[in-house]
Amino acid sequence: MNRTEFEDMIVEALEGLPRSLREKMANVEIVIEDSPHGKDLEDLFRRKDSPKRKKHLPKTLLGLYRGIPLTRRGIYYGWVLPDKITLYQKTIEAVYGQGEKLKKGIREVVLHEIGHHFGLKEEDLK
Repeated sequence: MNRTEFEDMIVEALEGLPRSLREKMANVEIVIEDSPHGKDLEDLFRRKDSPKRKKHLPKTLLGLYRGIPLTRRGIYYGWVLPDKITLYQKTIEAVYGQGEKLKKGIREVVLHEIGHHFGLKEEDLK
């Protein structure tokens, strides 16, 4: 699948969110990369809330949230770079295949990473 088609599925997943959630999303960007880099996996391993911290690095990383969750932003939050949600296209395609299964998979990954933006921890998202 080409990048534009993949982006369209992400936009569709975002548009499927309730308006109230979309309106609360603040200072976050969504980017697409082919697959995770070693640094992405290392960053995930170092996170205190990572369930994989005590285990080995994951073999598949579909998406990654980096930033300050909405629940941790206080009155002094400002003048910071946007949070970043990275979606890994080739990895997602390898796990979910094509067609409706891929569309559903993209939605799941998008929702999962947005959940982190709203302050949910990994165990809350399962």
